[in-house]
Amino acid sequence: MDTKELLKKVRKIEIKTRRLSDHVFGGEYHSTFKGRGMTFSEVRQYQFGDDVRNIDWNVTARYNEPYIKVFEEERELTMMLMVDISASELFGTDQQIKKDIITEIGATLAFSATQNNDKIGLILFTDQIELFIPPKKGRSHVLRIIRELIEFKPQSKQTNIADALKFLSNVLKRKAIVFVLSDFIADNYKQTLKIAANKHDITGIRVYDKHEESIPNLGMVQMQDQETGQLMLVNTNSKKIRQDYATYYTNKVDFYKDAFAKSGAGTINCRTDESYVKKLLGYFKRR
Repeated sequence: MDTKELLKKVRKIEIKTRRLSDHVFGGEYHSTFKGRGMTFSEVRQYQFGDDVRNIDWNVTARYNEPYIKVFEEERELTMMLMVDISASELFGTDQQIKKDIITEIGATLAFSATQNNDKIGLILFTDQIELFIPPKKGRSHVLRIIRELIEFKPQSKQTNIADALKFLSNVLKRKAIVFVLSDFIADNYKQTLKIAANKHDITGIRVYDKHEESIPNLGMVQMQDQETGQLMLVNTNSKKIRQDYATYYTNKVDFYKDAFAKSGAGTINCRTDESYVKKLLGYFKRR
């Protein structure tokens, strides 16, 4: 992708996702993810209905009339986007592949965070850490994150969610809001997720395609594993093969749901042909 085409694509995603974050998600994000606590802001004259516990007795004595302390939420937080860029994210059968949806969701969340003056960081992973961008503030930083989501070329095609979560725990010492975006066709990450979720506010966003859930009856078909590159002839006429695949896929999804539920982390499921806007809003409102 040349520079002009990349900038055009970044701008297109910015316009779409920033509009969503400004008008839809900004307030929801703010109310869903609270700051670290309340910090003193100013004093003002007491008004009927104010909490008497907030009276500043020193100022009240000085002016001989009641004044109260005003507090405001200490908002500054850190959001970390953990994005699976393994080869399986390139799958898609409708208008968009999984990677495109993940990019839009990531951009929307990033703009929602920056609208609330929070820091945003990025971890791109396969079965290794492909890229780490430390958390920073600002529009130009968010645009860099979007550029990487669009054009970064990973060295590996495979997935290891556990190692990515270990890296997160090592590089972020303070509590952060963490979104893990993946199709979660993986396992063996339950324990590392539990450890990370004890420290951070984690949400898994599973992006998937409806045609991944089952194999249609198409006769003898050559298929390729996107992550290993292995080619194989599959007799899709076989009911057992179709059932075995459906069981395999269901087991991966069940593992994801169980791992996140037992760690106390949240989950969102977004199908490529459905509106991720409704899914994100619904999740924020339930929180």
